[in-house]
Amino acid sequence: MEKLPKIALPIVVIAIIIIVVLSKSAVTIGSGEAGVLYKTFGGGVVTDEPPLEEGFHIVAPWNKVFVYEVRQQEKLEKMNVLSSNGLDIKLEASVWFQPKYNQLGKLHQEKSEQYIDRVLLPAIRSAARSVVGRYTPEQLYSSKRDAIQQEIFEETQKIVDDQYIQLNEVLVRDVTLPPTIKDAIERKLKQEQESLEYEFRLVTAQKEAEKVIIEAQGKADANRILSASLTDKILQDKGIEATVKLSESPNSKVIVIGSGDSGMPIILGNQ
Repeated sequence: MEKLPKIALPIVVIAIIIIVVLSKSAVTIGSGEAGVLYKTFGGGVVTDEPPLEEGFHIVAPWNKVFVYEVRQQEKLEKMNVLSSNGLDIKLEASVWFQPKYNQLGKLHQEKSEQYIDRVLLPAIRSAARSVVGRYTPEQLYSSKRDAIQQEIFEETQKIVDDQYIQLNEVLVRDVTLPPTIKDAIERKLKQEQESLEYEFRLVTAQKEAEKVIIEAQGKADANRILSASLTDKILQDKGIEATVKLSESPNSKVIVIGSGDSGMPIILGNQ
């Protein structure tokens, strides 16, 4: 077997070194991610330049790249909070967020990759406790859910807005009250509903009664006006008119046998 030329060994060593260097220098940023560059000999975290975008990048092997997810993320948080009267309430909230893209370097430098646990979650807990403490259990259970959700969002946003975090939405998914309080509220709501239904029936019955009275009054007024307008002469003329029409009917056989007290003919018989 022939010996390798003396120059071959250094070439192999150099090639291995190049491969190692390239492997350490090549950085791939995935979809929905961005990279923060850390220069070991150049001032540390780069904060005055945009973060590394998606795709393939070559960096010096002595530098580092910290990869962050920059698309919207969701974090579900369960916590115990106190209502305005000191009752323990279990609250489940979902927060939608993402790091501010152009301030990713600042976020890494000041908050690190643990920014969710160090900043976001403490902020949502603090805001939830502050907001829920303004309401009674009954308000939390029924009418104020949307208002509480919006207030928690606004309170959290005030805290994280200057912490390089973009808050998109806070959703209150569940509010759990102590069983005894929940049962008492449900009984009260049921009683209020029954009371409203009873009042509705009373109002409906009253309106129906008023309608009947108005109709009866109208008929009475019409009869009084009609009675006042009728005279003996008019009644006699109407009687004669009706008698003539009856006598002209082909199904009637008319027999006149005198007259009544009013002078009207008396008609008997039919077919």
